[in-house]
Amino acid sequence: MRISIASDHAGFKLKDFLKSELAQKYDIIDLGTNDSESVDYPDFGKKLAEHIANKKSDFGILICGSGIGISIAANRNPKVRAALCWNNEVSKLARQHNDANVICLGARFVTEQQALEMVNTFLSTAFEGGRHTKRVEKLSC
Repeated sequence: MRISIASDHAGFKLKDFLKSELAQKYDIIDLGTNDSESVDYPDFGKKLAEHIANKKSDFGILICGSGIGISIAANRNPKVRAALCWNNEVSKLARQHNDANVICLGARFVTEQQALEMVNTFLSTAFEGGRHTKRVEKLSC
């Protein structure tokens, strides 16, 4: 499985931690940022969204300070379903019910271990389909 990961400066440290942990199991594509110098989160949200839309990656991980801005940026792409997750149950539901293909995290609000648990749950949970399929299809209309 190929995973793209990106962050702004506020999420840089968490991005590097997750990249290191996940590289043992997945093919990770790091789309930046590469240090803690101030950058604009929309640029990185858009870049990762394009990777998802063009099928260069199966899933994406986006991180900024709150997770909000970068999720808004990614969701501007109609082929992206980016879910801001704050606990493990939400990360599971994002996949089961919404067929999310990008998980967004707020680096200022989760620990490294919480983030890793959420990402692992997100990546290992399947979309349930069924009654959720028609709802997800309406998201791209």
